[in-house]
Amino acid sequence: MKEEIEYLKKYLHPEDNIDEAIKRLEKGEPIQYIVGDVNFYGNIIKVNKNVLIPRPETEELVEKTVEYLKEYFSNDIDILDIGTGSGCIPISLKKIFPKAIIKGVDISKEALTIAKENANINHTDIEFIKSDVFSNVKGKYDCIISNPPYLTENDYVMDIVKNNEPEIALYAKDDGLYFYKKIIKEAKKYLKDRFIIAFEIGENQKKAIIEMAKQHYPDSTIIASKDLRKFDRFIFIINK
Repeated sequence: MKEEIEYLKKYLHPEDNIDEAIKRLEKGEPIQYIVGDVNFYGNIIKVNKNVLIPRPETEELVEKTVEYLKEYFSNDIDILDIGTGSGCIPISLKKIFPKAIIKGVDISKEALTIAKENANINHTDIEFIKSDVFSNVKGKYDCIISNPPYLTENDYVMDIVKNNEPEIALYAKDDGLYFYKKIIKEAKKYLKDRFIIAFEIGENQKKAIIEMAKQHYPDSTIIASKDLRKFDRFIFIINK
């Protein structure tokens, strides 16, 4: 608790009351929600109870996706982020590819409100759309990126996460594979001839997702990568 209090003293906004902040911390509220923002990939991202707190693994997803995009595409690209939440992924990509047209979709209107605020804070031009995966999506894209909900009810989740962060951003049906199945199956209609699908995944989902990818994209290159903790965390489907 001592380290968390020191963090609050350092990063809490001047207009906020430190005593009230400590009380919230003692009640088990995440420090990121108390402070109200986090640093993600060098960008200040506002967060509250309506959005998932961005994780370091998602920064790795952005980093790896950037590497592939730079290898196979120019700066003039179209990118779609599914399940955008706070908007941290499209904002980070827009800073690196300023000429790109980037859209973020989410089913939560509350999350989209935060995403739009974050785009304004970071001076990035991104279109955010309320959509259940592809339901309101139009156009074709060079890259579809997603860190969808992938936990199951049987997965261990820390109380601070389970009691505070939005369930809609954490859990998925079909053993956590629901959104991967839907995106992989339906994405063809929204992809250009050359494309990248970039996923963050649960550490035990690699085999199932690769099998799905092979079924729907048999001629594409499928790459699985580990995160810095050596867990299986990312899958890329690349059509060169």
